[in-house]
Amino acid sequence: MSTNSQSIAAMTIEELQSRCLQLEEQCRQLEQQNAELTAKLNWFMEQLRLSKKRQFGVSSERTEALPEQLMLFNEAEVAARPEAPEPDLETITYQRHKTRTRREMNLEDLPVEVVEHRLPEEEQVCPHCGGLLHEMSTEVRQELKIIPAQVKVVKHIRYVYACRHCEREEISTPVVTAPMPAPVLPGSPVSPSLLAYVMHQKYGEGLPLYRQEQQFKGLGIELSRQTLANWVLHGANTWLTHIYDRLHEYLLQKDILHADETTLQVLREPGREAATKSFLWLYRTGRDGPPIILYDYQTTRASKHPRRFLAGFKGYLHVDGYAGYNELPDVTLVGCWAHARRKFDEALKALPEDKRNAAVAAREGLEFCNRLFTIERDLKDKTPEERYQLRQVRSKPVLDAFLAWLKTQKSRVLPKSSFGQAINYCLGQWDKLTAFLQDGRLELDNNRSERSIKPFVIGRKNWLFANTPRGAKASAITYSIIETAKENGLNPFQYLRYLFEKLPNLDTQDKNALDQLLPWSDSLPSVCRVNN
Repeated sequence: MSTNSQSIAAMTIEELQSRCLQLEEQCRQLEQQNAELTAKLNWFMEQLRLSKKRQFGVSSERTEALPEQLMLFNEAEVAARPEAPEPDLETITYQRHKTRTRREMNLEDLPVEVVEHRLPEEEQVCPHCGGLLHEMSTEVRQELKIIPAQVKVVKHIRYVYACRHCEREEISTPVVTAPMPAPVLPGSPVSPSLLAYVMHQKYGEGLPLYRQEQQFKGLGIELSRQTLANWVLHGANTWLTHIYDRLHEYLLQKDILHADETTLQVLREPGREAATKSFLWLYRTGRDGPPIILYDYQTTRASKHPRRFLAGFKGYLHVDGYAGYNELPDVTLVGCWAHARRKFDEALKALPEDKRNAAVAAREGLEFCNRLFTIERDLKDKTPEERYQLRQVRSKPVLDAFLAWLKTQKSRVLPKSSFGQAINYCLGQWDKLTAFLQDGRLELDNNRSERSIKPFVIGRKNWLFANTPRGAKASAITYSIIETAKENGLNPFQYLRYLFEKLPNLDTQDKNALDQLLPWSDSLPSVCRVNN
């Protein structure tokens, strides 16, 4: 008999039972550890697949249809009629004459330079019989001509007048000086048009000052980037800030706004290291016009910043789920279904490739979100009152079913998995996600904010950081003016030029005078408008 057999035989029943319990506990612990390790492995595999998708895959969140759904989207195959006759040349020609393409319409809006090509009189002779030729028809070719930037000097000369009679009579001689517009920057050669050009190139086109410096050098003008930077700071912090502050006052009078935020690196902030991240906050209007888009530079993402900027605002605020907005008084937060949908889309993409097209739970969640967006597309042209009523009939039942589904799934899913995060996000944001039912003017998502913050994000890739807080503030102000101008149908460069011509010559404390310069003002010259 072996040693183990002898030891087991020698054990009492109580000892055997105790030993069995110990082994069962060890098995239970090993099974638990195995489950935890498997869950961690699955989580890391999800993150790896998502990382590869973000790095190498397309960014579209378009839903891939299941095989049984594909026929709904095969429009070309469904609409095709092989027996239908092909249109003849007359039909094609007629349709081309009647249908104006976007390109043709754009060309019509441009100034036209006509260049005629005629035969000299001595060559207007028939090569066959020698008779005189006459003009039978013309052939027209259109092409776009570019006129590069030009720089010229504008001399402002004003005349001073005196009275000869008073001079002869030896009385005090009055001196009268002709009026002249005040400069945008005293003692500087910069003109309103040049300052507008530099600022629009930097903030509207994403062209850094060092590259503008090189461009000006190619035009024969030596302008250092330090000089250009000084001009930009002066233009924003001295003049555009008055328009910005007035727009802020009008923004707070609205009862529906959108908000978002993104990072910004500022190198020389007092008491902070250069690598520390700052933030650019975005606040903008909703469906109701006129559009106002304002950026606010702050050192942190703390909740005190939106409380300060939105002081006095009462109403609805569309947000993306960030908790920093939760403490705003007299404000109802409206959640973003695009973010909720994105969570399920990521959960689906995190699955192994062979499971992504299956009828998995993550796809069910995605389909609930898709139904809401489909309803919203149907209601796009309705009045706010009609949209409110139809949402109660069509959207609310979908929401009720979705909430029941979420609660059921919560007990079945690992909280840290991508699918678990999607479930918990929706449940945690539910009051905000359903707030759009309260008013027909509210929107299903916060995409309006994302579109407005995108120009800054793109521009940030070009110039990477701001040098000082003063420069970051100037950037926020200038972006605000340019983006608001664009959404109001203005040409940003022409609008900036007009502001720099007018602001130095009016009382900037006069709100009525400032209102005449706002992007929606009827008093703006036609040159400021895109389709003038």
